[in-house]
Parts: sequence; structure tokens; C-alpha cells
Amino acid sequence: MSTRAGVALMSYQIKPLLKLYSLACASVLLSSVSSCGVPADGDSVGELRGTVLEVPILKPDLVLTDTEGVLYDLRAETDGYLSLVFFGYTNCPDVCPVHMATLAGVFDELAPEVRDATKVIFVSTDPERDTPDRLQQWLRAYHPSFLGLSGEMEAINSALAEMKLPGVAVVPGQHGSEVTIGHPSAVLAFGRDGLARVRYPFGVRRADWVNDLPLLLSENP
Repeated sequence: MSTRAGVALMSYQIKPLLKLYSLACASVLLSSVSSCGVPADGDSVGELRGTVLEVPILKPDLVLTDTEGVLYDLRAETDGYLSLVFFGYTNCPDVCPVHMATLAGVFDELAPEVRDATKVIFVSTDPERDTPDRLQQWLRAYHPSFLGLSGEMEAINSALAEMKLPGVAVVPGQHGSEVTIGHPSAVLAFGRDGLARVRYPFGVRRADWVNDLPLLLSENP
């Protein structure tokens, strides 16, 4: 599937959790084989490999609900952490499970002090289908530390606008076909100071994350 302007248009497909989990495992295995944590030709050790933003983006003022039903203030709860924020949905057939599977593999490879200082935040763009239980189970299939949030679409789209990302687009299906949903396909990395200076598009390699996360933490100790 191709993406335009950072937006992935995807069909809603109800998939069993086991199938999503299998895809996650396959992606982790693939990334470990293809990258092996060794820089490829042309890669620079000690330099950021994500897409550096021309202008840093302030972490949005966003209060949503976590999978336990508790209000979650994004700025307050992630203050002092490196926060990887992604907007997606559990029925996503490709972009979302691949991102989460890749990050799960990365977390297993990070030094404990880097992992403990980093949070992965998954904001649902499909709150009607992504119930708290489903969102929690889906994320835990990748990594137990990944946090899921949901809330009103108005608040989510407002946050996306603050982050200079396209809003969520839901297109009803025609003649019995399934609806499609569009959401940003990139992960934004917010430093400990609450500013995002780097984004990571769909397809970023596991080795790139492993290289960049310690660097991002060292920039804001």
C-alpha cells in the first residue's frame, strides 16, 4: 500500500487477535534478520536516522482515556520521558501492526535505562471499535508497556492539527463494501523537553530506532 502526505488509507478488516499477533511476530523476525542491529552501507553511527523536522513541534495539550478508564494527560504523564506517539487503530491491516511489531523488537534490544525512559503511546483513531479491552489486548500482544488511549475524535483531530499531521478521514463504504479510514502513518518522537524534532515514517528499520532512541535521550538528559 502506498501512502500520500503521510496518510495511510486502510480498509476495516476484523481480524482475530491471534492473526495480528502472528503478523507481529513475523515482522519482528524479519526486522531482526534484515537489520541485525548493524549499520547498512551509508548509515552513520552517532547521527539521527529519522526525518529531522525543520521546526520542532510542541507536544499537544491532549487529555484522553487509557485502557483502564482513567483520564490521561499526555503532557503531564509523559513529562521527562522520550515519548513515541502514534495514531492508528487495531483493525489496521498493515501500517499499525508493523510499527508496533518493530517497536516491540526495538524495546527488547534496548538497554534497560533507555527502555525505562521511553514510552510508546498509541492513540486510537477508531474509538467506536477500539474498546478499552480490545485496545489493551492488542497492544499487550506486542509489548506490555505500550499504552493505548482513546477519546473524542474532535480532540484527536485537534491534536493532530497541533502536530502538523493530517486529520483522521473516515469514508463510508458503498454498495456493501467496508469503510476505509485514513490516519497519519508516521511516529513522532517527543523529547524529554516536550518537543518533537524527529519523525519516523512507515517502513523505518529496527536498527534505525535502536540507533536513534539513545541519541534522543542524550540530547535532553
